[in-house]
Amino acid sequence: MAWSSRVRRRIPPNCLTIPFGLAGLGASWRASEAVLGITPAAADAIFILAALVWLVVLAWYLAQGLRQLRDDLRDPVMTPFVPVAVITPMLLSAALSSAAFTAGRVLVIIFLALTVVFGGWLTGQWIVAGDLDQDKAHPGYFLPTVAGGLAGAYAAAVVHLHALAEASFGIGIIWWLMLGSTVLSRLLFRPALPTALVPTLAIEMAPPALAGFAYFALNGGSINFIASALGGYAVFMALVQLRFVPLYARLRFSPGVWAFTFSYAAAATDALLWIRFGRPAGATGYAIATLTLITVLIAAIAARTVIDIARGQFLPAPQPLAVP
Repeated sequence: MAWSSRVRRRIPPNCLTIPFGLAGLGASWRASEAVLGITPAAADAIFILAALVWLVVLAWYLAQGLRQLRDDLRDPVMTPFVPVAVITPMLLSAALSSAAFTAGRVLVIIFLALTVVFGGWLTGQWIVAGDLDQDKAHPGYFLPTVAGGLAGAYAAAVVHLHALAEASFGIGIIWWLMLGSTVLSRLLFRPALPTALVPTLAIEMAPPALAGFAYFALNGGSINFIASALGGYAVFMALVQLRFVPLYARLRFSPGVWAFTFSYAAAATDALLWIRFGRPAGATGYAIATLTLITVLIAAIAARTVIDIARGQFLPAPQPLAVP
């Protein structure tokens, strides 16, 4: 075998979190509308952008071929990011329902079914393999079942499929309880995460925040014991994130940085819904500050991504292509 001078750029599955993060930002803008009285056009524009980016990134990723997809589904580190490919359009379909309810509802059902099937298949695969290394686990393991289930609950509630939303909420919550202890045990008692996986610590913020705004979608915005419990834990995890700031500050920019976007957007959306339904004094100021912070964060990451793509520095180092 000889090595050709041609090279190819590896497109890792965590690139699929790019449109996921943009969809999360759209949800934050949508949640702010009732508090700030802003037009839905801003959120709609973000959702449209997220849909276009999803199409491009998914096509880009799938162009690597079925062999690469198969390898990623067997990779204990990268596998959890693959199902984001069907979770993102589920959220986008819920957004579409505001303009085309029937189409949005049908698409939510389709992508929710794909999300559940994907999560179930991966769970079975992990059980059958029986050789998972706990040191390779990371908070990204929440994505297929926890994030998928809770995002599905929110999307189904938006299109008035209440029973389906409750079932999906159950999947997300139960898997959060089961996986949460495993992931936390790995983070507490095993060696520190490799630098490339440090951004996944931001995903620890996602389950309570997602559960919070999914629950508000289910109960119509009622603040009760469950909502307060989820909100309290979300605040606690936000404090945990503050301790990670020195770790985050040392990171090199890479596709993994997009793990911050949806997780923090979910927290912002949850906070905006608490502002809306709780009506605290100074609600408008709190909402403006929350929306500004999450928008600036994601816009900055998106801008840096565009710059790095233009410079050919965004994707992992190219690998030589072997030819006979």
